[in-house]
Amino acid sequence: MQNSIQVKGLQKSYKQLHVLKGVDFEVEKGSIFALLGSNGTGKTTIVRILSTLLKQDSGNVTVNGFDVLLKPESVRQSISLTGQFAAIDEVLTGRENITMIARLRHLSNPRQVAADLLERIGLTDAADRRASTYSGGMRRRLDIAMSLVGNPPLIFLDEPTTGLDPEARIEFWKIVKELSGNGTTVFLTTQYLEEAEQLADKIAILHEGRIIVSGTFAELKQLFPPTQVEYIEKQPTLEEIFLAIVGKKEK
Repeated sequence: MQNSIQVKGLQKSYKQLHVLKGVDFEVEKGSIFALLGSNGTGKTTIVRILSTLLKQDSGNVTVNGFDVLLKPESVRQSISLTGQFAAIDEVLTGRENITMIARLRHLSNPRQVAADLLERIGLTDAADRRASTYSGGMRRRLDIAMSLVGNPPLIFLDEPTTGLDPEARIEFWKIVKELSGNGTTVFLTTQYLEEAEQLADKIAILHEGRIIVSGTFAELKQLFPPTQVEYIEKQPTLEEIFLAIVGKKEK
């Protein structure tokens, strides 16, 4: 299977702080890839490098077949990025927000694009209300819809459900699964380990500047310390696996 992202030997420092110390990973096309790590480990730095918002110090990074240093414009045209906070214009309506992005992407029929996406994410009834009146879940759905304008083959979601209530988070999960089912590659960073457990085809853990383990959830479960059970074996959660792996590395 082809890879949407290939990263080899990625390094980045901020003055005296060496954040990324040789990061290696790859993301298969059409998959959901979750990058986990404690606060300050460099998850957002990696997203910013992959999306050409930041230049690496060294290492090879390819996104959708384009080198991020040599062809940054080609990378930008083939991706979309949704950050931790919904990047919407609250003065505009939902429809106007999406139409604006469609025009910026020079699409031929911006209003039809907006109508199709509003229906897809379930915001048709609220399409002509100002975004300032939307709930947190509705804002996130609108933000995702704006990211889908032009059908980018790769979407970066940097801690996209931070601050959302459980119901809105579950709605968001449905959208992400639908994206992957339609062939879109999703690169996800999250602080909610249950989220990665529910969504990701592959999970990587970033710790002290390096990827210390990566694989499917089933593969990561094999790394969990075995326990003796009397009656029914309890399956470990991703949170338990994460804490066990990171704790082992810190000793």
